Amino acid sequence: MKLSRLSNLFILHLTVLVWGFTGILGALISINEAHLVWYRVLIASLSLLAYFLWTKTDFKVSRKVFFRLFFTGAIVGLHWILFFGSIKAATVSVAMVCLSSLTLFTAILEPILKKTKISKLEILVGLFIIFGIYLIFKFETQYKLGILMGLGSAICASLFSIINSKQIQNRPAPIISFYEMVGAFFWVSLYLILTNGYDSQMILKPSDLIYLLILGTICTSVAYVAGVSVMKELSAFRVALITNLEPVYAIILALIIFGKDEKMTNGFYLGALIVLGAIFLFPIVRSKIEKRKLNKQLPLG
Repeated sequence: MKLSRLSNLFILHLTVLVWGFTGILGALISINEAHLVWYRVLIASLSLLAYFLWTKTDFKVSRKVFFRLFFTGAIVGLHWILFFGSIKAATVSVAMVCLSSLTLFTAILEPILKKTKISKLEILVGLFIIFGIYLIFKFETQYKLGILMGLGSAICASLFSIINSKQIQNRPAPIISFYEMVGAFFWVSLYLILTNGYDSQMILKPSDLIYLLILGTICTSVAYVAGVSVMKELSAFRVALITNLEPVYAIILALIIFGKDEKMTNGFYLGALIVLGAIFLFPIVRSKIEKRKLNKQLPLG
């Protein structure tokens, strides 16, 4: 294996670990989820703008593309509000496992939105995910609100992922991210205005400011750019497989940092194992099926 490939694998694992650390920061920051997201998207927007100016990147887009990304930012903002709300209403572990269900929602929503055939394999994986989440619901009844918010977060993540899968064909990921962050900032700001959210609760503690700067720059802007850059060397399959480790890294980090507060029932871990196992094995099984189909189509020598 070439050194460059080893370096990219290390960068990808580090990036996924950083994404997993996002949930930890959400639990550590004392302000509520709406204020947290407002600060996050503001810092992310400014840091991406600084990146464009520093690299002299032309980030202009057409009016049509701007409004498409701007409105997608509303879904991104809602996704993060529900995600951090899930962490605060439950635990990091619960939020991360529920967010993993975006594979299920993508299997349902993508064929509907793109008018394509539904994959039987994706539906089968979805059924395993549903069973795993059912077990978590059954054994962690005190976290029902957090579980529902986590599932809502996964639906939003699925929607903007499907939208971005089309956008990424025509423009770089940092540009997509920038306009979506700007959109998210506008919509979250509007939400705070309508709910009288600009109050004393937005005042940050010194520790909150440090955590938010890490969240907005390293965990959002830097990680996003790094996650895309490794795709030049690594296959989409390998990237997808390693990205599925995000909830695993997050749960391990949460157990190390928060200790007893993150310890759950055996039923939760069984449900989580089913969900994460289904998600992790999905790309492996799909790859083998695609190879088998390809071999059948090849002419005999």
